[in-house]
Amino acid sequence: MHPNATFRPDDRALHEALLEEVGFGMVFATTPEGPRVAHVPLVSTGDGAVQFHLSRGNALTQHLAGETALVVVNGPDAYVSPRWYDNRDTAPTWNYVALELEGHVRRMDQDGLEALLHSLGEKHEARLAGGMPWTAGDVSEERWRKLLGGIVGFELEVLAWRPTFKLSQDKTPAERQRIADALEAQGAPALAQLMRTLAP
Repeated sequence: MHPNATFRPDDRALHEALLEEVGFGMVFATTPEGPRVAHVPLVSTGDGAVQFHLSRGNALTQHLAGETALVVVNGPDAYVSPRWYDNRDTAPTWNYVALELEGHVRRMDQDGLEALLHSLGEKHEARLAGGMPWTAGDVSEERWRKLLGGIVGFELEVLAWRPTFKLSQDKTPAERQRIADALEAQGAPALAQLMRTLAP
C-alpha cells in the first residue's frame, strides 16, 4: 500500500470491482521453510472473503489453513515520464493500481471447492466471445474426481483492505490529462481510462 493517503481510496465497491475485473492474484504467507507465494485465480464471495484453490503439491497448501495470509491483486501499471509534467525538474514515477487483502484463511470442504470451480468456469467462459462455453459437464465423472483430488480450496476472510490507486492525483488537471493521453499513446489505455474517470 502506498504511504500517501491521496492514492488510497476508501471505496469498497471500487476494490470489489478491481477484484472482479482482474480475477487473479498472488497469495503470500510464511511457512516453516520461509515466505512463499502462489499465483491463483480469485473469486470474491461478495461478503468480505475471497476464495482460491491450490495444487496439493504447492508449497503453501499444507501451511495456509488457520493462518493469516496476504492476497495481492495487480491492476494496470505504467511508467510516467517527467516530460509530461509542467516542470521537468523532478524524477520519473510509476502509476499503478493494486489491492492488498489481509485475512484469516480456512480450508474449504469438497462441496465448497466444487462450487468454486463451477463459479470460476462460468465467470471466465462468459467473457469469451463466440463458440460454445465449456462447462464442468464436459468433463467425465472420473476425470472430474481426479481434478478435485489434486487441488485444495481456501477462503480468506478479509480483515484489512489496503488499496493503492496511484493515478497522478497529485498533479494538476491539465497534467493528468496530458499524462493520460501519453499513456494511452504508449499502449496503456486501461490505466489512462482509470486516470480520467477516478482521479479528481
